Amino acid sequence: CKQTVTPREEWRMEPLELVPGRYIGEGQPCFVIAEIGQNHQGDIELAKTLIRKAKECGADCVKLQMSSLPDKFNKQALNRPYISEHAWGETYGEHKKHLGFTRDHLEELQEYAKQLDIPLTASAMDIPTLYVLHELQVPFIKVGSGDVHNLPLLRTAAACSKPLVISTGMSDIAWVSQVYEELTILNDPPTPLVFLQCTSAYPTPPEQTHLRVLDTYAQMFPHAHIGYSGHELGIHVTIAAVARGARVVERHMTLNRNWKGSDHSCSLEPHDLRELIRAIRSVEAALGSPLKAFQPCEEACFAKLGKTLVAARKIQAGQMLEEGDLVAKVAEPRGIPAQRLDSLIGGYLNRDVEEDESIMEADVL
Repeated sequence: CKQTVTPREEWRMEPLELVPGRYIGEGQPCFVIAEIGQNHQGDIELAKTLIRKAKECGADCVKLQMSSLPDKFNKQALNRPYISEHAWGETYGEHKKHLGFTRDHLEELQEYAKQLDIPLTASAMDIPTLYVLHELQVPFIKVGSGDVHNLPLLRTAAACSKPLVISTGMSDIAWVSQVYEELTILNDPPTPLVFLQCTSAYPTPPEQTHLRVLDTYAQMFPHAHIGYSGHELGIHVTIAAVARGARVVERHMTLNRNWKGSDHSCSLEPHDLRELIRAIRSVEAALGSPLKAFQPCEEACFAKLGKTLVAARKIQAGQMLEEGDLVAKVAEPRGIPAQRLDSLIGGYLNRDVEEDESIMEADVL
């Protein structure tokens, strides 16, 4: 991997192009990653179905997990018996081998995703796999929570001149700060970086999700984009993360939450993913502008209920107006709006006005 030079000031001021033509940053829609992971059960046709469903649901990208087993695990870990209802083999190595895809598989899935016009990438869980992903020109590199402490992997990934999306489960703020310093402050050029708040439990209890960490990250890491990788049940927490400022969200997807595999139970079925994305787009629209202003859709309600200043008692022409002379009511005809009360106090009318009569613009001297 070889770095290309991007001026530090220019990089940090610009939105980040996470995949070709799709930016994240201020004013950009939240980027939704549909995490297939290993929910394909080792079946490439099932993986294709999941990619197609992700596209149909409106996801911005699909993601797999890739690893070179001898480079991720030592022999003892691979050979240990794996006794679990989710096991695909008698040892953990056999289990992981069943769920693993080769480079050829990934190329086939890349081509299928390209035909559907949805970007595809993968988590790199070891350095040899990182090189494979770089050679296959994935748009960005995902580093899972299991490798947030893996500095050699992070440093090698940073040299690939691709955006890094890093989940930060199983870590604390001191370590995330060290990773941030390593990849931005000490790295020239700084690595285009996305930090995802994440709690690595499947499923994650809501009370251990801690969405306020998004605020902490935004304050402490100004040169990183902030997002959320969720493993909770349902979609509400993820929607809240978007409302709290997540620019990227990642959720596992499956065709059936009851299938064999530890990730399925906290994954989203297609109808859930579709509803999540619909809700995210609705929340983004609702967030709108920080400027409070009268909205066009309020015209009908204002026409019906907006208050007019009317005479609280009979007012003589030329009589100086006091606050007790005027009251706000829904009135016909519509006259001077209620919010102008203070501007009329101390003024005069040019005609006599009867009690309960609207004060009109033409009445004011």
